Amino acid sequence: MEAVVGNALRAHPWKCVTVGGGLRHSDDQVGLLEQVINLIRQYAPDAAIAFNSTPDTTYEAAARWIGRQ
Repeated sequence: MEAVVGNALRAHPWKCVTVGGGLRHSDDQVGLLEQVINLIRQYAPDAAIAFNSTPDTTYEAAARWIGRQ
């Protein structure tokens, strides 16, 4: 997982990375969520981190943060 996420984050500069609710809404996924957030901080340190509520709100979640940096 680290290689896949790390490669995606290194592919180009990101203004915002949106993390989906599937990672946040399960107690068994806490370790995975922490790993993803730390990979974002490592490989896209200038990117804002947004959280969506559903797949349909991904654009809105990113839009809240793009331009604030």
